[in-house]
Amino acid sequence: MAESRARVAESGLGEQLVNNQSKSGPPPLSLSTNIYYGVGSIAFGVHQASLTSALLLFFNQVMGLPASWVGAAMMVTLIFDAICDPLIGEWSDHTRSRWGRRHPFMYASAIPAAVAFYFLFAPPRGWSQDYLLIYMAVMLVVVRVLLSLYEVPSSALGPELTLDYDERTTLMSSRFFFGTLGGAGISILSLQVFLRKDATHPLGLLNPVGYRETAVVAGIVIFLSIMISCLGTHRFIDTIVHEPRVRTTWREKISELSGTLANRSFLALMIAGIVGAISAGLRQGLDFYISAYFWEFTPAQMSYLAIVGLFAAFAGVALAPAISKRFGKKPAMIGVFFASLFSGIIPITLRLFGLAPANGTHALLTLVIAFAFVSATLGLTGFIIASSMMADVVEDAAISTGQRSEGLLFAANGLIAKCVTGVGTFFSGLLLGWVSFPRHAVPGHVDPAILQHLGVAFVPTVATFSGIAIVILFFYNIDRSRHEKNVQRLGTEAVGEPNGSEAMSELESPNETASARLS
Repeated sequence: MAESRARVAESGLGEQLVNNQSKSGPPPLSLSTNIYYGVGSIAFGVHQASLTSALLLFFNQVMGLPASWVGAAMMVTLIFDAICDPLIGEWSDHTRSRWGRRHPFMYASAIPAAVAFYFLFAPPRGWSQDYLLIYMAVMLVVVRVLLSLYEVPSSALGPELTLDYDERTTLMSSRFFFGTLGGAGISILSLQVFLRKDATHPLGLLNPVGYRETAVVAGIVIFLSIMISCLGTHRFIDTIVHEPRVRTTWREKISELSGTLANRSFLALMIAGIVGAISAGLRQGLDFYISAYFWEFTPAQMSYLAIVGLFAAFAGVALAPAISKRFGKKPAMIGVFFASLFSGIIPITLRLFGLAPANGTHALLTLVIAFAFVSATLGLTGFIIASSMMADVVEDAAISTGQRSEGLLFAANGLIAKCVTGVGTFFSGLLLGWVSFPRHAVPGHVDPAILQHLGVAFVPTVATFSGIAIVILFFYNIDRSRHEKNVQRLGTEAVGEPNGSEAMSELESPNETASARLS
């Protein structure tokens, strides 16, 4: 305890927090604040939906690369993310500028990220498979790094906008809502408008022109969402805690990094997130395959599933703050993840046992849509709460390191999401190769035995990875009381109190929250 107080005092972090009381302080967490902060995640939602559901199908079925090649390339590029994202986060944490720690990176990413995204889906024509694979891998790395220049600092901005335990869940709800809106919106637009059939492409999903047109719109949306969020949150730069401590030795730097990354609650979220992301990436990577070939849905019917995602966003945003406040973040998150897992695999399980309605019937579409809505709502709710829990790790880690490392922590959190498009899609490619799924396949003409094998491999793999992730989450150990004590220590121990016990005892009063004391 004495050592942690010394670290906080030496860093000046607690003094920065208390000095904020002499300023005007951050503006209240109003509806406009939530909207401006959340709008930026539309860019990430568009990027995430395209890289999980569309990229594998595009380069496999449209461009003719083997699915295992595409999946392997997506996983290999994740290695660059594993290096770049923490570096961006660490760089952001220790940047000093008149625009604060986060906004210089956020502004700089807007134009290049939008342009690179378009070229990812507009590969040169006539190239061999080897060169096409290299092009895809290089462009994927560029897109991911440029999006990280925005996403990592933007995510790190959340814990700085509010210290309140419950407000953070509301803030993350906004972020996930707009992210889901972006992903669902681009999916609906591409399926309903751009991926249309023509004389040479009777199946619109195999129309390369549609993917380029989608990429144009997606690039514009990415640029606008980033700029709106940057401009909308610019006014907070002078009122949040953003002055980092200047370190002079590598030993000090390594000590801070190890202290932050060794935090028990962070490790629980990180490891569980990566394992769970494999499951999520597997589901999303095979989404078009399951819909188009397993269920034989038309592109229009597939767009209905994307619309379900929009309704799930509204439901998840309403549900997450309510149940996290009622039951606590950790129990609520574990409960909804369990329920989401089972509801997500029920339709395919019913088909494997011959209990699902026949393909082409309204009963099947209704069944799949109903369970997709439940699974998406609960899954989104869980991810919202998990992000709020990651925000609470910031102060918990700062107690031992004396440094707020939002950028580093949320870089790791963002890496979890990218495992969906990296490791998860790699497993998708392996499964497609294992069942010998044909290239340029036509719905209704794929061997039923291949589809059966795909379902048999899909269900237990998803269930196993998801189950392991949920079990790991039990090791997270920050609740409301601990968070409020952490905030109180950071605000008092570095400004002259002989010890933090008096301040900590004051926190036991239910009538006084940490955010109120720091306002």
